[in-house]
Amino acid sequence: MKHQILTTLLAITATGFSKELPKPGTPNPGLKYYYPVPKVAAPKEFAFDVVIYGASPAAVSAACQAKRMGKSAGVFVFRRHVGGMSSSGLSDVDFGKKYAIGGMAKKVFLEFWKNRAQSPAQVEELFLTMLTDLDIPVFFEHRLDRVEKSGSRLTRITFENGNSARGGVFIDSSYEGDLMARAGCEHVAGRESASEYGEMLNGIQIGARQSPHNFQWMVDPYKTPGDPKSGLIEGVHAVGYTMEEHGQADKRCQPFCFRVYATEKNPLPWPMPANFRRERYELLQRYINAAPSPDWWNLVYSRGPFKLNEGDCNSAGPVSFDLVGGSYGWAEGSYEEREKIFQDHVNYQKGYLYFLANDPSIPEPLRKRVGKFGLPRNEFSETEGWPHELYVREARRLRGDYVLTEKDCLGKTTVEDSVGLGSFIMDSHVVRRIVYKTAKDAHIRISDEATEAQRNWKGDMVGVEGQFDYAVPNPYRISYRSIRPKKADCVNLLVPTVISSSHPAYGSSRMEPVYMILGQSAGAAAAIALSGNLPVQDVDYSALRKVLLAEDQLLD
Repeated sequence: MKHQILTTLLAITATGFSKELPKPGTPNPGLKYYYPVPKVAAPKEFAFDVVIYGASPAAVSAACQAKRMGKSAGVFVFRRHVGGMSSSGLSDVDFGKKYAIGGMAKKVFLEFWKNRAQSPAQVEELFLTMLTDLDIPVFFEHRLDRVEKSGSRLTRITFENGNSARGGVFIDSSYEGDLMARAGCEHVAGRESASEYGEMLNGIQIGARQSPHNFQWMVDPYKTPGDPKSGLIEGVHAVGYTMEEHGQADKRCQPFCFRVYATEKNPLPWPMPANFRRERYELLQRYINAAPSPDWWNLVYSRGPFKLNEGDCNSAGPVSFDLVGGSYGWAEGSYEEREKIFQDHVNYQKGYLYFLANDPSIPEPLRKRVGKFGLPRNEFSETEGWPHELYVREARRLRGDYVLTEKDCLGKTTVEDSVGLGSFIMDSHVVRRIVYKTAKDAHIRISDEATEAQRNWKGDMVGVEGQFDYAVPNPYRISYRSIRPKKADCVNLLVPTVISSSHPAYGSSRMEPVYMILGQSAGAAAAIALSGNLPVQDVDYSALRKVLLAEDQLLD
């Protein structure tokens, strides 16, 4: 059983997928986050040892591990796909230090990626095959409606379509922590103050710590350049700031985007959204045209409006795919509110690409480069080549008995109950764009290539707030206590995605391979808790560690 995943991977690589994989049974809804699903005529109550809510890679590894340890498992999915962002365009996965990845995550993210093209459809087929090989059922379009508890124990969750699921242990593998929140577990959303855990990167961050992600050039923030009375252009969020704000807590979070899967090979043209507004991209065109020459963005596109290449296209720079400020209401929003946010991101990002490829204000070399690419015809057929999932980089975070902080990431503290390793940089995309008075305050470093107008700039300028990339020197341990709630909150729930962590530390741990690592550890802990009829908080760590090491999980 230990090598079953690798055997499956090699068989898939050699022969393709042979099993009939589960598919949604309802008509294609198109590009939507939330849409009505009819109530089932005769609601069913399912029962599993382990009930998993969410479709991220953590759901797959948790279900497979629990099943391999003799426990039944069922995976309940909000929409129509399995694999989360890994099967929705995020093919250029951030690994951190690859040698820190063990267990199923190593076999999937390293072995599979090495032997196959990084196609979103192939990744989803792999995840579904892993589940079906172990006869783990997947239930599509099951949206959490309510939960039932007996004291501090979850007993049943009911879905909007009328079906329900009973379980011995529940696992929340979503990107939002919806089950965790409905179960009454302590959690947070937004940024803590820097003083709460003695951190330097938390709270409001005036100025950017790494200049490549900040503005490379001065950009005027006002509708009428030089005139504050004319108001701010779209995408600039605040005029005033004080250095006293630095490090203070707030409810804002870093931005989201779709990880567009681009191609030059017979592409679908970038579509113009129905409600395209050119003024939405004024900041983009001002930033591009402030460069020293028209072809500068083609030569140095890694710092430009995005990293455009065959396959996964990433956000880069201070004006990018990211809808800065568009994510604030997602974490605690209703499904209907999230659908509005989802569609705002669709419209912004489609318009962004259309603008770059077609607007005459964009320098011709860049316009031609973007126009050569488009959406793939052989990916995301449901949504006409557009990724089906929005990249929710950060929403709620659990508050368990241990909070992972930047001190853990920097090796200033360590834990003895490790269930996996993290190693990626502490990372936050731009949270706001604000008006700065001086380039020094804005951390804008004008290069030798700058125009004379840029070097002699006298007015206000746009800069970023909240962005950081801070190196993690070595892999760090993630505590078992970070993936489970406090005992008073819930005794049979595990949370391997939105773990108990601070904002900076979550910026490091929120990588897809780490989700899969922690999902596998959660599946093992669930099986042990069930076998011993124990609260998940009382699982003997030495027993859990023995299982994880036998599964090639890296813990130290």
